[in-house]
Formats: sequence, C-alpha cells, structure tokens
Amino acid sequence: MFILYETPAGYAIFKLLDDNKFKEIDNLYLEFETPEKASKIVKLKHFEKFADTTEALSAATAAVEGKVSKTLKKALKKLVVDDVQNELLVADAKLGNAIKDKLSLQCVANTSVQELMRCIRSQSENLLSGLPKKEMTAMSLGLAHSLSRYKLKFSPDKIDTMIVQAQCLLDDLDKELNNYMMRVREWYGWHFPELGKILTDNVAYIKTIKLVGMRDNMAETDLSDILIDELEQKVKEAAEISMGTEISEEDINNIQNLCDEILSIHEYRSHLSEYLKTRMMAMAPNLTVLVGETVGARLIAHAGSLVNLAKHPASTVQILGSEKALFRALKTKKDTPKYGLIYHASMVTTASIRNKGRISRSLAAKASLATRVDAFGDDVTMQLGIDHRAKLETRLRMLEEGRNTKLSGGKAKAKLQKFHAVSEVKTFKVDTDSTLPSTSKVKVEKEGAAGSQAVASPRKIKAEEEADSARPAKKKKVQEVEVKMEEEEAVDEPETTESAKKKKKKKKNKSEDQPEEEAADESVVMEATSSAKKSKKSKKTE
Repeated sequence: MFILYETPAGYAIFKLLDDNKFKEIDNLYLEFETPEKASKIVKLKHFEKFADTTEALSAATAAVEGKVSKTLKKALKKLVVDDVQNELLVADAKLGNAIKDKLSLQCVANTSVQELMRCIRSQSENLLSGLPKKEMTAMSLGLAHSLSRYKLKFSPDKIDTMIVQAQCLLDDLDKELNNYMMRVREWYGWHFPELGKILTDNVAYIKTIKLVGMRDNMAETDLSDILIDELEQKVKEAAEISMGTEISEEDINNIQNLCDEILSIHEYRSHLSEYLKTRMMAMAPNLTVLVGETVGARLIAHAGSLVNLAKHPASTVQILGSEKALFRALKTKKDTPKYGLIYHASMVTTASIRNKGRISRSLAAKASLATRVDAFGDDVTMQLGIDHRAKLETRLRMLEEGRNTKLSGGKAKAKLQKFHAVSEVKTFKVDTDSTLPSTSKVKVEKEGAAGSQAVASPRKIKAEEEADSARPAKKKKVQEVEVKMEEEEAVDEPETTESAKKKKKKKKNKSEDQPEEEAADESVVMEATSSAKKSKKSKKTE
C-alpha cells in the first residue's frame, strides 16, 4: 500500500510498512511522535522533484482542478510497473478518480487517509531526506505567490471589479464637473452675468465662453454651431446692455483654461459611460434591461459583486442604499422606506407618487430574478429581462388607470356577485306564550272555530260564495248612509265652532281675573306683616 504525498518541492510516494496501523487510526499520532517511530511505519519509495516554479504551478493548478499533471503521471508510471497489485492512498478524492481513469490504479481517499497525511506532515522534514528546510520554505513561498497571481488572473469576479470601479469613477467625475461648472459660472458671471440666465445647458455655456472670450467680441462672433438662432440673438442683445464688470486678458485666459479642462472631463465621462454600458450588457444583460446600466452598476457596487447581489432577496434589493433611513425608522418605530437605489430606475421615476412603492416592489422582485439568471445561468440572453419589463410596464399602466389586478398566477379572479338576503317577518303569538293549561272560553271558541274551518263541507263553501256575491248590494247601501252622515256633520260644524269660541272667551276672562285676585291677596299679606312688626316695636318700647 503506497501513499501519495504532495509538497511544494515535488511529489513524494511513501510505502506503508504496517497495514494494520492504517486500520487503527485512533492513536496513530502516537506512532509519529519521533522520527524513529515514524520511519518504522512509512518509508520513502520515490520523490519526483519539480524543475522550477512554473512546473510546480502547473502541477498545483492541475491538482486543484482534479487533474493529473505530467510530473505526477511520470512518477506513478514507475510505481505501476513495479507494483501492480498495490493500492494508492490519496488525500483528494477527485485526484484519485482521475488517477484511476488514467492509469487504472486503485485509489483510496477517506478519513483514515486524512489522519495519516496529517501525521506524515508533522514529520515531513525527517522523512524527506535531501531537502533542507530553507529550500522547502522558499519553494512554498514561491508557489504560494504564483498560485495567487494565477487565481487573480483567471478570477471570474474580475469583471465585477471593473464595473464597480467604473461606476465609482463616474460618480466622482459628476461631482467634479458640478464643482467646476459652479466655479466657471460664478467667475465669468462677474463679467457677463446675463449669459448664465440665458444658457442653462452647461456644455453650451462652456463652449460659448471658449469661443467668444470677452463679451465685447460677442457681436462679431458666429455662434450658429453652438446655439440656435433665437438664443444667439438673445445673447448678443444681452451683451450690448450687460451690467458686468470689466476684466483683463489674463483673467479671461484662466477662465478659458478651466473651460478646456471641463470639456476634456466631459468627453472622458461620455467614453466611460459607453464602456460601462457595454460591460453591463455583456455581464448582466437582464438586469441592465430592467433597471438600466447606471442603476444596475450601482446595485452591483453596493453589494460588492454580481454574485453577492444575486444572493440578496427581493426585499433587500428594494431598499438597498437606504440603510440609514431603514434603521432610523426601526429605531423611531415609523414607516420603513419603500425604495433605495432602485428609485432612480426609469420605471419608478415615471410612476405617480401613490404607485411608486408598488412598482418599486414589483421591479425589485423581477430584478432579483434577473440577477440570479445573469450570475448563475449558462448562455444568458436578455429575453428574460425584456419579458419582465413588458409585464412591469403593463402593470404600471393598470395601476395608473386604477385597475389593480394580478398579471401572474393565472387568470384574474371574477368579481363576486352581491346577494341581498330578505328576512321573513314573523309575529309573536301571545296565546302560545303560556305553558299552563288554559280553560278560558275564548281559547276554546278559537280552537273550535279553527277546527270547524278545517273540516268545512263543500255545501258550506258554496253558501259562502253566494254570500260574497250578495255583498256588493249591501256595500252600496252602507255608502249611501255614510254620505248622509257626512252632510249632517257639515251642518253641525258651524254650531260647534261658535260654542268653542265662547268657551275660549270664558277661559280668557278667568285668566285675567286670577292676577287681580293674586294681587289683592298679596296686599292683605303685606298689611298683616306690617301690623305685626309695629306691635313688636311697641312692646319693646314699653
């Protein structure tokens, strides 16, 4: 049984002297405490040394990918020729499978092998004779540096880094351009303040200053290549009546040099924007179609990489960039923000205020799906992003029109019909309220009448029908009697009205007499009280 041990200097093949030790690995480390004990268990059979660092790097990269390098193949061929029946203990299962396919050599890779490799590593300096410690350390350091450079060179995340750096540089350029433009407008505004109000476009403003210089040259300069005819006429008229101060040639030269810097930065920014757009379309086409290259690049830069962004849920993508507002809202127990960087997407900015939250949530969900397809999909196209954008535009249109229906999850639910239930009005029967047996005559009569109606004969029914036919004649007589009674009442009404008037007059007279009587009574009471007081005074004087 042989052991394949990998070192930075080359491949070492050890022979296991005692196979029973391999089966009992619990106390195997005790057998490797000293070099003498270790030499009794394993013995170096062959050592294939690397010629240089390049060969070591190729062997290490092949081992990482689970492939057999030329150096390893050369060393194992000798082993296969010498001992055909033996097994090979390998630390990596992938490498073991590759050796088995290439050389038809039985390989073993399990926890026992890992423990044995750990024990050999502890005594590798003594077991590998002929390799000084300094040389092994130098080989380890050189291989580590080479392997790191190789991984960085072929890293799949390197395009993410380019996008992140380009987006950060774009933001910095925008800040610098704004500062420079503010400085030029303030500087040249002392000489020609009216020009800043007429020309709102920064590029046109800079090109006009660069071409004209002093405002005195405005009337003689042709500005048709920069401005339209109406603006050109306004600028020339304003230059004639300008209220600005006079400046020297040296001042205008410095202003024009700053204008050159602004134009060069603006041109570089446009090139950088095109570069970012092509990179984003190549790396994340679906995300770019949904939110645009600028917002997509900012999301990737904020997350760190496209893979990290793909790991975020849709709710995190929605508020990515508004962490301060989120934690402030959670701390103060207020409403959390509805959007972060995704607010600058064209679909959210075009929505009305009441629909911005809804469309940002839908856009974040679709962007999360598109990011995962871009990050982990094979042969990615932008068809998914186009389909999702069409659905989102349809949803936004429905929200703006006031139709809040679902676009996914099958057909929309049908409207529920409203049914009004009509309740039956039931009257309470007082007769059935009492639970005591009743012997009243009324109840007996009612029960008898009900029973007689239930057992009515056909002859009685005919008699009732004849009586109903004779009722109209009786009704006519009753109506005539009622008419006579109404006439008599109409004659009696005047008399009753006169008697009512007389009664009212009597009541008024009585009400007038009552106050007089009350006043008389009061005067009598007052006289009595005054006489009583006088009698008391006379008694006191006596």
